Amino acid sequence: MKGVSDPSLIRLNIGGKKFRTTLDTLTQREPDSMLAAMFSGRHTLCQDPEEGSVFLDRDGKHFRHILNWLRDGIVPFLSDIDLSELLREAEYYQLLGLIDGINDLLSKRKEDEEPQSELKRVDIIKCIQSEKVRLRGVNLCGLDLSKLDLSYVDFSYASLKSVFFSRANLQCAKFRDADAEGSIFHNATLRECEFTGANLRGALLAAANLQSANLQDACLVDCSFCGADLRSAHLQGADLTNANLEGANLEGANLKGAKLPNANLRSANLQRAYLRYVNLRDTLEGARLDGANLLGAIR
Repeated sequence: MKGVSDPSLIRLNIGGKKFRTTLDTLTQREPDSMLAAMFSGRHTLCQDPEEGSVFLDRDGKHFRHILNWLRDGIVPFLSDIDLSELLREAEYYQLLGLIDGINDLLSKRKEDEEPQSELKRVDIIKCIQSEKVRLRGVNLCGLDLSKLDLSYVDFSYASLKSVFFSRANLQCAKFRDADAEGSIFHNATLRECEFTGANLRGALLAAANLQSANLQDACLVDCSFCGADLRSAHLQGADLTNANLEGANLEGANLKGAKLPNANLRSANLQRAYLRYVNLRDTLEGARLDGANLLGAIR
């Protein structure tokens, strides 16, 4: 069979599944596709001698969606798994419009699934103009709250994942049991803040001022405290596994019962720090320990 003449009916056998369509459907919407090239008349096609159908060695499960796209230009509403399978077929047939449509739909679904903040930055600014602001339990994921005066604000139990607090004034703010995983507190003022039981896994607190902050029992795994001021901070029972405290000032800090596996305390100031029964093995290169309480500490 040498090509197909318009407007002849086209019979297709896709992996054993039979379909009928027209030359216009196969060539007009996606003129640069493999299907359009196959039926352009320039190629010899594999035709069943009895049925006259053209055979393509592909899974025919989603080919009806391929044809519907070529007819209507609408991406079908399918599950993510079926869309991924359809995407693979679209890539094989080089249907660029369908490929873009599927990728856009999958991206939108992913965005819809991600937690969205219940408030915007402007809402927070309005809130903090009043006294005793309470945002307990509020979802603020991903908000940019950098450089704001958020002192004394109560964020307890709030969802604060990936929030930007860089250079914000958070003095005496409360983050009790808040989920602030991956949040950015770079150069923020956090003096006397309460983080008891908070989840700060992977948070960036480099150069932050955490003097006298309460971080008892907080999850500080993979946190960066490089150059942070943690003088007189309360870190009892905190999990500092893999935390980077290089160059941090921990003078007078209480680390009783803190977990420090693989933590980096190089060049940290631990003068007069309370380190009784803490495992400090392989963490103290160049650290200052003058006057530290190291009774029972493992070094």
